[in-house]
Amino acid sequence: MTTRERAERMQEAAEAFLTALEPHQRAVAQWAFDDTAERQSWYYTPTDHGGLPLSAMSPLQQKFAHMLLAEGLSLSGYNTCAVIMGWENILDRLEGHIRDWGRARGRDPGLYYWRVFGDPASGQPWSWRVGGHHISVSHVVVDGEVVGSTPLFMGADPAHASLGGPDLVRPVGPVELKARELMLSLDDDQRALAIVTDTAPTDIVACNRPAYGEGDGDLPLPLPDVWRGRLPEPWHALAATVQENADAEAGLEEHHLEAVRLTPEPKGIPATALHDDQRSALRELLDLYACRLPDGLREIEQRKFEGSHLDEHSLMWAGGVGHGIGYYYRVQGPRLMVECDNTQRGANHIHTVWRDPYRDFGRDPLADHYRVAHG
Repeated sequence: MTTRERAERMQEAAEAFLTALEPHQRAVAQWAFDDTAERQSWYYTPTDHGGLPLSAMSPLQQKFAHMLLAEGLSLSGYNTCAVIMGWENILDRLEGHIRDWGRARGRDPGLYYWRVFGDPASGQPWSWRVGGHHISVSHVVVDGEVVGSTPLFMGADPAHASLGGPDLVRPVGPVELKARELMLSLDDDQRALAIVTDTAPTDIVACNRPAYGEGDGDLPLPLPDVWRGRLPEPWHALAATVQENADAEAGLEEHHLEAVRLTPEPKGIPATALHDDQRSALRELLDLYACRLPDGLREIEQRKFEGSHLDEHSLMWAGGVGHGIGYYYRVQGPRLMVECDNTQRGANHIHTVWRDPYRDFGRDPLADHYRVAHG
């Protein structure tokens, strides 16, 4: 399938979703495309992600909403998101049903939000976004083609849980297990290059910034800043306390954060310093992220690390390598960056994201479109 064919399917699904809404719902679910600040806002905390939540939709409307989400993901990617949404029930029970974040229910499978920017039928640029706790999916369509499919975030708290039997269920486990397998294959000299600090940050470093790694680089944001607006008290203080406790549990200090600062220049071990089997493992790791996207879009991401392009990337690791030990890793190159962090809740709370410095929110293709259109 081509990007144009994928865009046509997204358009059909978006139009069906919007048509199913009542006027007051559509006013919340559909905003102008030129509202750039909102269009480039994204979150992975249990905050208002902007848009119409599932809880405000009828069952039929929810079906159309999920049909749109499915067009933006592979089968495995959609299945992962569906599990993450239901995973809120597991988290709620784990916390004793006491965390509310100022709402009737703090861990709510109904608080996943859909928003369309622009008019999919107009022939003009348009985009759509689905977000909620531990999910952010967005796509941008310009001139009838999908030109941006990042940031693409998936996470889980807890990272693993028992459903009976000897095996644990891990919604985003493959990218954790493959990365650990790669790290365990490194010899001492290679690990010395890859591991920049023995203590991992308690979140991904780029957080939910619209752009990353510019200038002097980025450090992780305080948890209260990864929400829409300032939380009212006492929940602002609660978010700050959660951050403080996680940092204290990890033994995180300033020099650990500086070691993982996200800069334009990649850190860690370059792919050129890996053996052939290790290079294959790195390629397989990146492929796990790319394969969250459907046919027609997955191939665009895979080309960024195919063949000799893999040599343009570096793998950076912070923290421990063994099971149950907090860690953070980053694979960074000129056209992609993946981050994975699993430190909180005793290394049982995972965040993963795929980004592109040029195509996040369709940034560069959109700029080219306007340059040509307006001379």
